[in-house]
Amino acid sequence: MTTQATPAPPATAVIRLESICKTYEAGRNKVHALRKVDLTVESGDMIAIIGASGSGKSTLMNLLGCLDTATSGSYALDGVRVDSLSADALADLRNRKVGFVFQGFNLLTRTSALENVELPLLYDRASHWGDTAALAREALTRVGLADRLEHQPSELSGGQQQRVAIARALVTRPTLVLADEPTGNLDTRTSLGVMALFQTLNDQGITLLLVTHETDIAQYARRIVEVRDGRIIRDAPVAQRRVAADDLLQMGALDPAEAA
Repeated sequence: MTTQATPAPPATAVIRLESICKTYEAGRNKVHALRKVDLTVESGDMIAIIGASGSGKSTLMNLLGCLDTATSGSYALDGVRVDSLSADALADLRNRKVGFVFQGFNLLTRTSALENVELPLLYDRASHWGDTAALAREALTRVGLADRLEHQPSELSGGQQQRVAIARALVTRPTLVLADEPTGNLDTRTSLGVMALFQTLNDQGITLLLVTHETDIAQYARRIVEVRDGRIIRDAPVAQRRVAADDLLQMGALDPAEAA
């Protein structure tokens, strides 16, 4: 008798948005920032969210990062319905599931790279991380800064500061990393170094979403989601995905880390 193999259960999407709307009250007027947005992100994807100023892309990023809540619609993050959570439960979910990388780095100026990366672990109310310094060292090593642990931000280049910020996003081992204009303050060479790091992390299984106004930066993602007037008008794979490490080599950098 032939035994049929049991099919594997379908993978849980990291992000599942269904008919998401976000409306702001401005006096007697209503501003519709998002209009019935549907979006699914599978584990291991790397997506660039693009759109003009005022298109709704920043509102979408804030909702995905659980920094804001939708007016209507449903949002599931790693299988957990977000739209029904209390403020405290939402904060706990955000701290466990999401890592953030900001354009302005948001590092404490008189604090070492190691201590900056360690901060999210120290703020964890569950306090279940154990040796937080060891975890911070591991995260900094992962982004190529094992020799910069005790350096303060003023002693680091812009690219190195962004790598510290990326290590801080990774230290809690999140399900999802959200990057808001991560190359906005960097020159071309340094931007390529950061994108090379993002591509390496994505190849290792990290799910990444980045907001960018730079269409050339979006070409390093696997998929582009374009937002206009609060709606997704394009959601498509990148046809000819660029490899940041190769572009760095063409610029003369022997190692992507040299650009940062």
